[in-house]
Amino acid sequence: MSAAPTTTPESGPGVFSRTRARISERTLRTDKWWIPPLLTVLGLSAFIIYATVRSYVRTAYWVEDYHYLTPFYSPCVSTDCVEGARHFGAWFGHIPAILPLGFLVLPFLLGFRLTCYYYRKAYYRAVWFSPPACAVAEPHAKYTGETRLPLIIQNVHRYFFYVAVLVSLINTYDAITAFHGKGGGFGFGLGNIVLLGNVILLWAYTLSCHSCRHIAGGRLKHFSAHPVRYWFWTQVSTLNTRHMQLAWITLFTLVLTDFYVMLVASGTISDLRFIN
Repeated sequence: MSAAPTTTPESGPGVFSRTRARISERTLRTDKWWIPPLLTVLGLSAFIIYATVRSYVRTAYWVEDYHYLTPFYSPCVSTDCVEGARHFGAWFGHIPAILPLGFLVLPFLLGFRLTCYYYRKAYYRAVWFSPPACAVAEPHAKYTGETRLPLIIQNVHRYFFYVAVLVSLINTYDAITAFHGKGGGFGFGLGNIVLLGNVILLWAYTLSCHSCRHIAGGRLKHFSAHPVRYWFWTQVSTLNTRHMQLAWITLFTLVLTDFYVMLVASGTISDLRFIN
């Protein structure tokens, strides 16, 4: 009688592959390698929960006195929106509660973040464990990369980038129109600093995108023949080295901006005014 087949260490995934040393343990690391993935999943989960709740509550998103509009509701183009918040008019009638008032761009912004090169690394490790850390075997039996559904959709990242640029322009318009006084005319308060700081950082994150870097100079054969594009490519490349930091900072500034607008709109606090 022949012996039953056995599974050898080199037949498994990750560090158990045929080209790696025959180590039965999933990892030999003794440091707290699991902390970064844990913090990542906690951070992403906290943002998703907060953003989802705030996108659906439909209250305290517009400050009439100073024209503050939270980015979670911009652009607000439904008749359900507060009249002053309709910076671009009412394109739609009543929007059922199953959809947020910012439904027009939120799916594209979510797509831009989900397909972002940094965020892929973040949630592949923290959520999918592929792999959870360097020199730690992943629990999956096989890996097909981004060649099949659903991960093949990651390749449309460059198209989400174009929409993200458009949304950044809209947010810039919102930040500019917010320089409004309670009695009309020019006004300046703490909320303007919050809104303006958020939009500047959003631009930095958007332009630091790998797709933007490729658009700027990825197809050029001779930089010397395109000095303007070369200059732009060098600036984007500098931002690109901070793409991970900007990805996290902008999650924080989005929450901070929305939270501040919510507090002022609900009357919980008063906006600190410097002019008018």
